[in-house]
Amino acid sequence: MPQPADQATLHSYDVRRSDRARRVRITVDRDGTVEVVLPQRMPLRAAEEAVQELRPWIDRRLAEAGRQRAAVLARGDTLPYLGQTLNVCAEPGRSRVTRRGDTLLVPDGADARDAIERWYRRMARDEFRTRLDLACAIGGFSYTRLTIRDQRTRWGSCSRGGAMSFNWRLLLAPEPVLDYVVWHEVCHLAFMDHSPRFWGLVARYCPDHREQAAWLRRNAGTLVL
Repeated sequence: MPQPADQATLHSYDVRRSDRARRVRITVDRDGTVEVVLPQRMPLRAAEEAVQELRPWIDRRLAEAGRQRAAVLARGDTLPYLGQTLNVCAEPGRSRVTRRGDTLLVPDGADARDAIERWYRRMARDEFRTRLDLACAIGGFSYTRLTIRDQRTRWGSCSRGGAMSFNWRLLLAPEPVLDYVVWHEVCHLAFMDHSPRFWGLVARYCPDHREQAAWLRRNAGTLVL
């Protein structure tokens, strides 16, 4: 239910009712969409009140989303790959993406984006498996399965059964960020929580983990094609 901006409200926003919501929740998407989630029985005016109360936070998130969109547009005909810059070259008649040095040869036309994503997914499986196997060998751990996913906000996960899952979009980040996420999940093989013992283990294997986690928080919206 879109709400138009007026003199009192600087933002347009959407309202969504949720059976699971117990309180008002506001999200700001990477495209600048502001959504207010309300419990089913909460009056609609609570949405406007929440937007007014959190307006400084919303302004900061919108500004950050705008910065991230600008950073993506500034790439031009290039794509990041673990801190490297790949020049994208479209070739008519091509159906599969191929990398040659610093050049990424891609299909020409509407199918290019899907083909590029499939290439990143293929590369992600190799990149993550190599690092995961090495980290487990160093730490004396073992995992049961590796899955590559495409999630909006989650970068990795580790199940109690040792199944590992990672987001292919991490290949658009610098290499140390990907290494940190791998170590983060590997350390969950020892501690399935975020206790001081867990963070102590992360720090042992990834001393700059705070720096890499901060980069990921600031730049998550740029990890898109």
